[in-house]
Amino acid sequence: MLHWRKALAILVLAVATAACSTAPARKDHHPMTYLALGDSYTIGEGVPESGRWPVQLAHALRAEGIALQDPRIIATTGWTTDELSDAIDAAEPLGEFDFVSLAIGVNNQYRGRDVEEYREQFAALLERAIAFAGDRPGRVLVLSIPDWGVTPFAHAEAPHRDSISREIDAFNAAAREVCAARGVAFVDITPVSRARGAEAAMLAGDGLHPSALMYGEWMRQALPVARGLLTGPAPRSPQ
Repeated sequence: MLHWRKALAILVLAVATAACSTAPARKDHHPMTYLALGDSYTIGEGVPESGRWPVQLAHALRAEGIALQDPRIIATTGWTTDELSDAIDAAEPLGEFDFVSLAIGVNNQYRGRDVEEYREQFAALLERAIAFAGDRPGRVLVLSIPDWGVTPFAHAEAPHRDSISREIDAFNAAAREVCAARGVAFVDITPVSRARGAEAAMLAGDGLHPSALMYGEWMRQALPVARGLLTGPAPRSPQ
């Protein structure tokens, strides 16, 4: 009986050794990197860092098992398209990222800038975002401009609120067309900003910028799109 057990133990050890020798080498899995470009809506004016929509998005993706780092954010309240471009210049070299988001344009509209100028400058920023994503348009996500015209701030400061909505629609239409031409995902959060943007719980203390709860609404709309971009194939742009 002892000889039988000893022979069995030797056999088990031999099988285990052979399995180890033929198994593929274990690879280290590094979290994917994320660059978020924008203005007050990306930096999260008036909310804690954890409340920003790009940070919420990264946390939600990690909860689903998608290893994405918290974003490197280049965004400041008040920036227009050209000011964001200048800030990117100042931050270079940034290198390459696995995922890039872009949300910009509300301050172009607020300052009365021309929509065709916005189209041109947004297109240039989108090209830069694609380059930061390793020339992979399928790793870039754009968020639409929310409608600040429904907020208490607009009710007090802007007598022509209907024109705000019309202008934001025109800016968003331009951005959507630019994204479609380049194969970049466009997430339209403008309807939810209009439907819920006047609710006290959805606003930061200034009555203008979104609260973390509103950013959570945006994140939930962006989440399935981002999930698809990060788990599916991401071909590079043709050279």
